[in-house]
Amino acid sequence: MDLYNLHHIKALLGRYNFNFTKSLGQNFILSREVCSKMAKDIDETYGVIEIGPGIGSLTSVLATKAKKVISIEIDTSLKPILQETLSDFDNVEIIFDDVLKTDIKKIIDENFKGLKVAVIANLPYYITTDILMFFIEKNFPIEKIIVLVQKEAGVRLTAKLGEKSAGAISGAINYYTVPKFEFVVQASLFYPIPKVDSAVISFDIKQNVDYNISDKDLFFNIIKSAYLYRRKTAINSISRGCNISKEKIIETFESLDLSPNLRAENLSFEQFAHISNKLHIIQENIH
Repeated sequence: MDLYNLHHIKALLGRYNFNFTKSLGQNFILSREVCSKMAKDIDETYGVIEIGPGIGSLTSVLATKAKKVISIEIDTSLKPILQETLSDFDNVEIIFDDVLKTDIKKIIDENFKGLKVAVIANLPYYITTDILMFFIEKNFPIEKIIVLVQKEAGVRLTAKLGEKSAGAISGAINYYTVPKFEFVVQASLFYPIPKVDSAVISFDIKQNVDYNISDKDLFFNIIKSAYLYRRKTAINSISRGCNISKEKIIETFESLDLSPNLRAENLSFEQFAHISNKLHIIQENIH
């Protein structure tokens, strides 16, 4: 069956009386080329966790490359469809569950021994950030994450601190990973056709994270506060969000030769790190 042919896909969905669930943001990819480009770095040395296989368009490509593919799908109505479309592959296992409630460590331990691990997904907008941070912050033994997301989200999620499109999440992403905007995917390559274009983005997980940051929680809290009130100066935003006196933050900025008029978007990762370390020393001295 051609899983990239719209006529075939409609016939397949019709046979099983499948109805799209709007709340799940379901859009099936119609391009083998896009799926192949997403899987370009995958080979037999990899075990893959796929999130949201849909009808198996990307899954079938991954199965021809990876040693083992575990796909996690929340929509149980896709079960008979996936049983048909993936019946030729004995290295694919489908788990019907919410990925955020799944024991990922157990999956890796039981299925991917001796393999590098990649997470690959076609993610709906509403859950993109939650899933990405789930895999980044839980310290799972994974090498890379490759996701297909709305283009706007792709730009934001791969931005570096100090760039206009960066946000609070950029601190954690740049701390734990090396993000990369790969390529744009036109809306016309999906069924149903979404209202906006998408993009493939990737994250290489840093195996050793060492930025000489004294207090990681304070560092992330400073970034979160600065971006929460991003229209204010960073000094005011950090003071308000972190409950630190404005005077101490002004003192910190002066010691680092930073303008008091800077906003969150004007500060780089390294500058946030220096601010965090200075404030950590000040707080330690107070206590």
